[in-house]
Amino acid sequence: MKVIAFNGSPRKNGNTNRALEVALEEIAREGIETELVQMGVEDIAPCQACGVCGQKKDRRCKRKDDKVNEWMEKMAAADGIIIASPVYFGSMSAQTKAFIDRIGYVNRANGDLLKRKVGAAVAVNRRAGALATFQEINNFFLIGQMIVVGSSYWNVITALRPGDIEKDEEGLRTMRDLGANMAWAIKRLAAP
Repeated sequence: MKVIAFNGSPRKNGNTNRALEVALEEIAREGIETELVQMGVEDIAPCQACGVCGQKKDRRCKRKDDKVNEWMEKMAAADGIIIASPVYFGSMSAQTKAFIDRIGYVNRANGDLLKRKVGAAVAVNRRAGALATFQEINNFFLIGQMIVVGSSYWNVITALRPGDIEKDEEGLRTMRDLGANMAWAIKRLAAP
């Protein structure tokens, strides 16, 4: 069993990354393999809505100048997927949006490759926009027929400056609960 998490922040070691680390620690504690991908530091081209992925149905986007196709294969092989984004101007980061659009089109064009996998959204914000970001990421999971996992509250953490996440005790507890719930769901789905 494996969970792959995508950090949509351009800050590789920022608060969004730390939120994912906390959730993944709980998942690993349950004996499930984890991987953290620094998606937000990569240059990700936006979807061109060209439809080539639907014509070829080869589980790939026609673009080959970034890592989206590699990530699509990792997601298809995983049991669980977490996508996290910082909140910028009331919404997800541009990197996260480009990632979701491209992966979403390839997924749908190829018979919903991610169907019935476990998914979880995480949003990191200072003041506002976390629920919009949380919902936008969850829309990706729900449209892809995935099983969305929650925690003891919305999967949201409040932080602004590097390290601020450590001050949000409830947010950290929420991330730990998210990890535990994701591990539980994956194990239940894998049971005979």
